[in-house]
This record gives sequence, C-alpha cells and structure tokens, in this order.
Amino acid sequence: MQTLYTELKVNNEYELCEVPDEESKAAIEKALLNHRISYFIKWQKQSIFSRKKGLCVICVNESAIEEAEAIITQLCDEMGFQVRFLIKHSSAGDDLF
Repeated sequence: MQTLYTELKVNNEYELCEVPDEESKAAIEKALLNHRISYFIKWQKQSIFSRKKGLCVICVNESAIEEAEAIITQLCDEMGFQVRFLIKHSSAGDDLF
C-alpha cells in the first residue's frame, strides 16, 4: 500500500517572544525543555543601519502558547530578564538563519 501525501501545509507555530541576549535565550530554552514544550528559534536579520532589537524569536506550537508564556513570565520575574511577547502567527520559513 502506498502512502498518500497531500499538498496541504500545516503551520500552527506562533512567535511567542523576542529575546534580547544569549543568557536569557539559554535560560528560556532550558525552561521550555524542562516542561517538554517544543519550540524553535527564528534568528533576527540585522541590517548594518538598524538598531539591534533582539537576538532571536522563540516560536511554539499554538497548543502550548499559554503554558509557555506562563513559564517565561515566571522566569523573567525571577531572573530579571526583559523579553518582549509577540504572540502572533509565524510565517513559515521567514527569517530562518
């Protein structure tokens, strides 16, 4: 029996937050992994003329938004990290690497 594939592309990923530095990125990654939340990182494209806004954007599946936001908020309160929550639909493939 041959497996049938469709042309339908599913993208349930949301840009959760913009992370300003490597230290906070590493802490957020560790916290998400400890809570078994799948994520991916979109690296920001920086032009030589723009001010650096953030290092990267953490993206999670739509079903994990609330839990991930609560975890990151608590982590930021405890550690004093400054992240900017975006919570918007991620356009697949944009700004990767």
